[in-house]
Amino acid sequence: MTDPHRIATIEELREVIGQPHPGVAQKITDRLDEDARQFIAVAPFLVLTTADAEGRLDASPKGDAPGFVMVEDEQTLVIPDRPGNKLAYGHLNILATGRIGLLFVVPNTSETLRINGRAELTRDPGILRMMAAREKPAVLAIRVFVEECFFHCGKAFIRSGLWAPESWRAKQRVSFGSMYARRTGGDQAMAEAIDQGIEADYRNNL
Repeated sequence: MTDPHRIATIEELREVIGQPHPGVAQKITDRLDEDARQFIAVAPFLVLTTADAEGRLDASPKGDAPGFVMVEDEQTLVIPDRPGNKLAYGHLNILATGRIGLLFVVPNTSETLRINGRAELTRDPGILRMMAAREKPAVLAIRVFVEECFFHCGKAFIRSGLWAPESWRAKQRVSFGSMYARRTGGDQAMAEAIDQGIEADYRNNL
């Protein structure tokens, strides 16, 4: 079924949302200024986005102690990669297209920092040791060459109440074991064993 209200052109889009506010483009820079560096220095979390050669997208959370991302210079930063599920979607995408987008998040802060640019992977032993955590060197590192850097306003966080504890629901339990058992015909014992293994992995393999 075709949506009769589908927006298909730039003109139709601008008719709905209007033109950018004067001066907004001035906040976009191609380097890490002092404000961006300070934000990165206290950020414990980011979302890393990549795309493959066919345009398929991936968004992956990355997190560690505040300041886990290293700024090499005003146009380059390095993100350590820790043990994970080895699907390597983001890594494969970087090898395919070398394109990347980052969204840095600081708890209890409504504004975010957005960075877009090029990326490459490195296994430089010196960098991996420098970016060690919990007495373990990084598995590899992602070097990002900044092309666009700008702060995003806090409306999304304000609307969502993300930093307002009084609006939070009870903690959501995600059972990977139950998901896997359901999809493979496994039983409750299988689900519990998988969940216990994941909890052990959280404790021992960060």
